[in-house]
Amino acid sequence: MRHLSVVLGLLLCSACVGPEDNPSNVKDLRVLAIRMDPPELFSDTCSTDPAALIGTLVRPVRVTALIPDPAGEGRDLDYTLWACVDPGDETCQGERVELARGITKGGELVIDLSPGPGAARLEDGTLVAQKVLAEDTYRGLGGVRLPLVLWVRGGDEQVYAQKLMVYGCRFFPEMKPNEQPELPGLLLEGQPWEVEVARELSGPGPFKLEPQDFSSREEPYVVPSFDLKPVQLEESWELSWMSTLGTISPNNTGGADLGGGEERHNVEWRPPSNAQAQEVRFWVVVRDGRGGMSWVTRTVKYTP
Repeated sequence: MRHLSVVLGLLLCSACVGPEDNPSNVKDLRVLAIRMDPPELFSDTCSTDPAALIGTLVRPVRVTALIPDPAGEGRDLDYTLWACVDPGDETCQGERVELARGITKGGELVIDLSPGPGAARLEDGTLVAQKVLAEDTYRGLGGVRLPLVLWVRGGDEQVYAQKLMVYGCRFFPEMKPNEQPELPGLLLEGQPWEVEVARELSGPGPFKLEPQDFSSREEPYVVPSFDLKPVQLEESWELSWMSTLGTISPNNTGGADLGGGEERHNVEWRPPSNAQAQEVRFWVVVRDGRGGMSWVTRTVKYTP
């Protein structure tokens, strides 16, 4: 069975994580996540006729990219966003339509697209969403996934990041559009870690990090099986943990284990032994496995 999934694609660049690096340590230009609001464009009509779906395809979308550039010292970053046809083309070198371009800086890049990406047209006039659907082996069963690729360059560093935009429809009456996963909060050493206050830490660590309980926010949902029957599922959120100093282990937590249970989200942050006193930025990215994605940011004032 095929799930509705939106995946942040591979970062292909000179600034990517190499085999000698730890993925939890953000020290150069990265695209850590791309959020779409709404996370799923949903139609009450299931059809392969673009005319019947145009109201959904043109719906405005907000794209927010998390782009840390800790070594860039506030430099300008060039960016381009494309709608692509082939999900396997992670740098969008094939058929594509440019959606936006400009200059930004490290932090959060917000792009409002009106009309939405599905209304973009190729040179021959074909809707990008229509071409993606035509080349989909499953003809849209479980949702149409339209690839978006963001390119960012700063100096001699550049990154490509792919995001799959989900278009769904009400195949069964009980189906409903996905909602964005939002963490209720984080704990640092067992205490609430608020966004407004930089916590103070000292010593070699390790220091315990964990999310506040979010199990009540994991949604039940329905997808069609290959024999066109409803299948009841429930989200199992996955978290990615990153910081500008030291390492976080494990870097990824959550999701379902082999027994069908959910893995725990307890992690540890270890500063390096030669660290200097500094402010450390942390990011936790949450994915619901269906297209929803968000993140939280926290800071620590660290002294050895």
